[in-house]
Amino acid sequence: MSHTSPLRIGLLAAGALAAFAVPAFAQEATEAAAAPEFATAAETAFIFNTLLFLIGGFLVMWMAAGFAMLEAGLVRSKNVSMQCLKNIALYSIAGLMFWIIGYSLMYTNVNGGYFGTPMPYSWPDAGSANEGDYSVASDWFFQMVFCATTASIVSGTLAERIKLWPFLIFTAILTGVLYPITGSWQWGAGWLSEAGFSDFAGSTLVHSVGGWAALAGAIILGARKGKYGADGKVTPMPGSSMALATLGTFILWLGWFGFNGASQLALGSNGDASDISRIFANTNLAACGGVVAAMILTQIMYKKVDVTMALNGALAGLVSITAEPLMPSPLTAIIIGAVGGVIVVFAVPMLDKFKIDDVVGAIPVHLLAGIWGTFIVPFSNPDMSYGTQILGIVSIGVFTFVVSGVIWLILKSTVGIRATEEQEMMGMDMAEVGVEAYPEFTKG
Repeated sequence: MSHTSPLRIGLLAAGALAAFAVPAFAQEATEAAAAPEFATAAETAFIFNTLLFLIGGFLVMWMAAGFAMLEAGLVRSKNVSMQCLKNIALYSIAGLMFWIIGYSLMYTNVNGGYFGTPMPYSWPDAGSANEGDYSVASDWFFQMVFCATTASIVSGTLAERIKLWPFLIFTAILTGVLYPITGSWQWGAGWLSEAGFSDFAGSTLVHSVGGWAALAGAIILGARKGKYGADGKVTPMPGSSMALATLGTFILWLGWFGFNGASQLALGSNGDASDISRIFANTNLAACGGVVAAMILTQIMYKKVDVTMALNGALAGLVSITAEPLMPSPLTAIIIGAVGGVIVVFAVPMLDKFKIDDVVGAIPVHLLAGIWGTFIVPFSNPDMSYGTQILGIVSIGVFTFVVSGVIWLILKSTVGIRATEEQEMMGMDMAEVGVEAYPEFTKG
């Protein structure tokens, strides 16, 4: 057994210490590099605001699937593929038009006027920090999906007899010009905003605009062949799938939490988070009120509960609360939604009396319930005025209905908007799409 000298032990110890020793300046640099960097309050608010826009945006985008399924379920089997095609096409066209002209027309340099600067919109380069309270691109995305929702409303009303390409031409004009102009009056800080009008998430600016455009189109297009008899008799034309229609309704209901909740436009504080939670709760209660009211009323009037009325009752309740989802108490939210459900039950047969053929009931749901929801805002928000609310409803309604009517008439006299009687009998799937939704169950 060998022995190690004291000198050797000292040298080994010194080497070990040298190996692990760090100069003072190097140690300080290492500690500084390892110290965590905390976001400022402003940066934190920016992140949460942007996240709200993105989450709200993809929830509203998912509503496109809801509209597609709702319409697919409420049209006859021979027209299902056409409605699916129209919905994916209109969403895409809305996205392009809102970038090319719509967003800038709605938000850029409005300054209390009637519309902004028509030009393609852009956002900061990749890797660059955005100024303001949220990401520029997140705001554009959130506003774009609202624009697409407006066009979806028109699609369902005019189903089963309108030709594809004229409808898509109208969609391009609606999403690129008409919707942005009326939107600029309020959300773009235009003249209506300065007058004191209030529409939190778009009962009028989105839903009634789509409803007015649909109403003008339905009048000019005419009813489906065989829908109304000479003696005033109304012939029911049941939809292909109540399962799809119900699925579509639930998807829309889900998407509405993004529609209304993210319209708070901020999630950077306790107050904002609390208000968004309140909006979610009121939105849900209003839809529940619409369903129950429609069910009770149809049971009383027809001795049976109509599932289509219940579905549209939910949507009408949602549209009704959209103009002011924050201020109402829970009971007030339920009442506002319930009145929307009642409107649907009475308005659907009323349209039939006027021989206005609305395949999915979009006019009662989006136009009439939208008017109701916008009008009743001062009931829960005393800072608003009934007179100003009426001013907004009428001005946006007249503009949208008249200009939409002119566009429909121009399309009718040039390219034509209606399928031939033979095409309508065959179904739009075979006439224009060439792909049947249910080839095993329909005559190909």
